[in-house]
Amino acid sequence: MATTTNNHLKRPEPQALASTLQALAARFGNRLITSQAVRDQHAHTTTWLPPQPPDAVVMAQETADIQDAVRICARHRVPVIAFGTGTSLEGHVNAPAGGITIDLRDMNRVLEVHADDLDCVIEPGVTRKALNEHLRDQGLFFPIDPGADASLGGMASTRASGTNAVRYGTMRDNVLALKVVRGDGAIITTGTRAKKSSAGYDLTHLFIGAEGTLGIICELTIKLRGIPETIAAAACSFETVRGACQATILAIQTGIPVARIELLNAEQVKACNAYSKLSLPETPLLLLEFHGSENEVAEQSKNFGEIAKECGGGEFSWTTRPEDRTRLWQARHDAYWAVKALRPGVGVVATDVCVPISRLADCVTETEEDLKRLNLLSPIVGHVGDGNFHCSLACDVDDADEMGRGEEFMHRLVERAQSMGGTCTGEHGVGQGKQKYLKAELGPEALEAMRALKQALDPQNIFNPGKIVPAA
Repeated sequence: MATTTNNHLKRPEPQALASTLQALAARFGNRLITSQAVRDQHAHTTTWLPPQPPDAVVMAQETADIQDAVRICARHRVPVIAFGTGTSLEGHVNAPAGGITIDLRDMNRVLEVHADDLDCVIEPGVTRKALNEHLRDQGLFFPIDPGADASLGGMASTRASGTNAVRYGTMRDNVLALKVVRGDGAIITTGTRAKKSSAGYDLTHLFIGAEGTLGIICELTIKLRGIPETIAAAACSFETVRGACQATILAIQTGIPVARIELLNAEQVKACNAYSKLSLPETPLLLLEFHGSENEVAEQSKNFGEIAKECGGGEFSWTTRPEDRTRLWQARHDAYWAVKALRPGVGVVATDVCVPISRLADCVTETEEDLKRLNLLSPIVGHVGDGNFHCSLACDVDDADEMGRGEEFMHRLVERAQSMGGTCTGEHGVGQGKQKYLKAELGPEALEAMRALKQALDPQNIFNPGKIVPAA
């Protein structure tokens, strides 16, 4: 598979790296780890990009640790890569020029919860599930759910979203302020707890989605929501993908506040049935969730059921039983593993694109036709409410012909999305894997602006080099 691995990047001089490791060892002791096994764990990818491990890993426990590690690395121009839980998908945590990975998993404290203001302040290593468990007794939750139990710092860095985005937005919409360690070890504060501000440049959103290339997030202030009184999950099968997409468009146009609305094509339903022991009809399927009072949820479900029927939907069933809801959504979150189970032993690469929802049916249908023509297996799931969908392509990495067809498919998928007014990635990010598509999507002028920002904020190019912006 053709990849972007940034082999042009220059590694630090051996003496510079040795001096860096010596200084880090003096500062961190046994929290500086150089074993091959741990280094490899901090370079794993879930794509076909080859892992590129760092030279060492620092286990940070507080902001001062990040600051000191960055200062030591900057002194010798050694790269620094932030690491949360390692669930990113496009080579974000690879170290193509070597360097030091700063592992933030131990920075996992919830610092402040302001229940009346619906916000909280956290460290970057706090995971989504841990935060919601902490908030549960106060009747609050954080709604962004990318599926994996990712760290909130990593989710901000990749501008994550997920199944709830249709109602609650993405990380971009749910972060009020950040504290970021810059290249000299000083801290940038990007905002306050106020719900809005027009004070200066919007630095908060500059760092959200920057994938650790401009600095390292050491603190986040995020929005919270009240746990709904009633939550209902629903499933509805359709004869065609187009019918499912049309039902979604009509639901949004008529103002039904759907919390989640996910599309599974027939191949993905088949995989989920086998893996999660379900018995869903193996045709295109919508999984939905409604939030609100008991009466509101009942009304929303009834209204959507009528729309689904008009668009060729079958029996519309919904439930408020927590165990039934959990089973349904766990099957959705296990979609990747369900695909792996279809072809045990082969590699599976997950990729995503996003298009305007009016073009989603066209994009998915043409993608399915491509898969048939190329004789490839890649079930599809999509956040149909915002036009974002994912392909889990299963390929035998030892079969050159199949890998070649896989490469052709992935390239055509991105070009198709871009030709429909969409993007090469809705939520996975650019990392190394999708750099080659940015010029066609945004134009050379936008890339030059990104390079200028990178040069201004990271003049030594030590923060996660080789990611997002391709070399000039």
